[in-house]
Formats: sequence, structure tokens, C-alpha cells
Amino acid sequence: MTIAVVIPAAGSGQRMQADRPKQYLELFGKTILEHTVQRLRQVPELGPVWLALAADDAYFAATSLAVQPGIHRVTGGRERADSVLAGLMAIDERQYPWVLVHDAARPLVQVSDIQKLIKRCLGSGCGGILATPVRDTMKRGMGTQEHPQVLQTVERQDLWHALTPQLFPTAQLRQSLQQALQQGVAITDEASALEWAGLPVLLVSGRADNIKITQSEDLQLARFYLEQQ
Repeated sequence: MTIAVVIPAAGSGQRMQADRPKQYLELFGKTILEHTVQRLRQVPELGPVWLALAADDAYFAATSLAVQPGIHRVTGGRERADSVLAGLMAIDERQYPWVLVHDAARPLVQVSDIQKLIKRCLGSGCGGILATPVRDTMKRGMGTQEHPQVLQTVERQDLWHALTPQLFPTAQLRQSLQQALQQGVAITDEASALEWAGLPVLLVSGRADNIKITQSEDLQLARFYLEQQ
């Protein structure tokens, strides 16, 4: 069975404070988005990729992805969930009953982690996500963003950092996202839509170097990890 892929890549990356969206910043002569897609295409179980791009995207056409077979472009939305849903609406669930969603700015995910996620999910019949157990002491804050204070320490024993990719039955994810968005539910990742719908989501332990490039210092760390890999 071949699994479809959706990559939401319509964000502007304002926190990066760069001259272009973060997915189009370069690492070793390739954009972050190109690195990400290249990594996913090393997984034999994965098939066509649907990229949800901004309507006014001015950078994609200059990348190698624009002429690669099996890469499809759809117009993304204002929020991540809107972009993912746009990709899902373009996929025939009869041909691709499972879909894998991955962040455009996570180029370091390991093939072995993706295959572990696929094996666990397809073996159980329910969706799942890559995640890492929380190791640091966690604090709940209060006050303003400029002057936050500690409200309390949060028990970390059952806390996990949610990563991507996240893998779900295509129809199940599409229906959950549609219904959650119609109800005005805040959806921060695909798993949160299924949680809201009352559906089970597996936690599959992944590598901590599967970082999301969000701020400028993340670029230096990504360069280091890419060199090591």
C-alpha cells in the first residue's frame, strides 16, 4: 500500500525574521523544503506529495520541486489546519487510504522513525504521531508575555513533545478536521483534531534531533545535524 503525503507550507515564518518564508531558506545549497521532501522520498512506503502553498508564493517555482514528478501543489489556507485540509481534499481516499502529514520545516526526520510510525499505525489500524518524552521540568506560566511568572510546576511523567510526521486514515483525518473547524475548535496539529473527535492516537517515540526550524538559531543546529547525518 502506498501512503499519500501532505506538507503544509503556506506559512510566512514571521518568527524567523528573514526575507522569505523559512521553508525557502537554504541549507547547503537547497531550500529547507527541498531537504524535507527529499528525506520523505527516501521512504519506499510513501507516494505522491501534496504541497499546500500560499496563493502568492513567489519562491516555489525556482526550486527543483516544481518540476519533479509526483509533487502536487494546492493552495493553502490562513492556518495550518486549513492547509492540511486543502491537501486532503485533493487526495482520493480509495487510492490512498492513509495519509502522512509532515512539517515543511522538519528536514531532519529519520527514515527509520517514519517507518517505525508506519509499522505501528498500520499494524494497529489507528493513527499515530512521532513524539519525544518531556525531559525538562515543565512550568505553567501566568501574566503577560512580556513579564511572565511561574504559576506552578507541571508533572512531566505523562507529557510528550508532539512532532511530525503524523499518520492517519485519510477519510478519518479529513472528517475530523472538517468537523472541528466547523465548530471553531483550535487545531494545532492533526492529532488534536482526532482527539477532539474522540478517536485514539498512538504515541511513537522518535529521535530528538527531528527539530522544527522556527527561529534563526535553529538554522545553525540544523546545519550541524545535517552534517552529522
